[in-house]
Amino acid sequence: MWPNGSALGPCFRPTNITLEERRLIASPWFAASFCLVGLASNLLALSVLAGARQGSSHARSSFLTFLCGLVLTDFAGLLVTGAIVVAQHAILFDWRAVDPGCRLCQFMGVVMVFFGLCPLWLGAAMASERYLGITRPFSRPAAASGRRAWATVGLVWASALALGLLPLLGVGRYTVQYPGSWCFLTLGAQPGDVAFGLLFSLLGGLSVGLSFLLNTISVATLCHVYHGQEAAQQRPRDCEVEMMAQLTGIMVVATICWMPLLVFIAQTVLRSPPAMSPTGQLSRATEQRLLIYLRVATWNQILDPWVYILFRRAVIRRLHPRLGARPRSLSLQPQLTLRPTVQ
Repeated sequence: MWPNGSALGPCFRPTNITLEERRLIASPWFAASFCLVGLASNLLALSVLAGARQGSSHARSSFLTFLCGLVLTDFAGLLVTGAIVVAQHAILFDWRAVDPGCRLCQFMGVVMVFFGLCPLWLGAAMASERYLGITRPFSRPAAASGRRAWATVGLVWASALALGLLPLLGVGRYTVQYPGSWCFLTLGAQPGDVAFGLLFSLLGGLSVGLSFLLNTISVATLCHVYHGQEAAQQRPRDCEVEMMAQLTGIMVVATICWMPLLVFIAQTVLRSPPAMSPTGQLSRATEQRLLIYLRVATWNQILDPWVYILFRRAVIRRLHPRLGARPRSLSLQPQLTLRPTVQ
């Protein structure tokens, strides 16, 4: 319990911000516009995905299932968190008066962690799926690819939710963050806060690192097959190159958007002397940096659908018509050639 001088819940740290400062920082029009653009982008991506799934191959169907899970996650994340933030920015309600028991704050903390880790973990799952599909095309039954992809998406959702619930079980705490419009994990020096902050940062960072490693191997394999001695028999199909381009774009966006926040959280909870005082106060510079990094991370939910929309073959061929004139490529899987027999 923080020394807030009342019987309020544990999510309220001592803060020193005036209502005028909150008005200057929290713009309801910017927050609402940001959410609307993100929701519209994800809805557009879902409509494009619905059309792309018809008649797609087993490998591409599995990849599109992961993409569908990613876009649905981004859409739900913007809808849930945006509703709370826009409402707070619009009326500037006093969180202490509206949520004295911290139930809303704990809910928002859970969804912030959930919708933060899910895109990173889904990116790693997609990278693993493409790595196996490119380097070991015969190692998995094609008929089960769709069911396995949805099961993996469900497992990612369940794992992220379980991690987000840890502070409710005593491992870490969710607190209202500067400027009083959102809740997130606490950057404190208590063992639970340090453990949860490091767990969040390490799991997010490891998923980005795994995506980078597997995508690098997959791209190198595609380049080797394309330029190898058997290129005429094993030329990568356009859809395989397209999937790797989209996956690489998703990885780059996730790295740029999330790594600053993940590194900042790890550095802050490990800082000596602690960044947070025993009374629960952070320096204004630390609070402002956390807010900036969080806003950068939320761009991931807007940029993800546009990576898929813009990196499709139809769009690329319109921008570069010469690519459409290429002879149709063959599959990565080995081709059987028939030799003429001498009678």
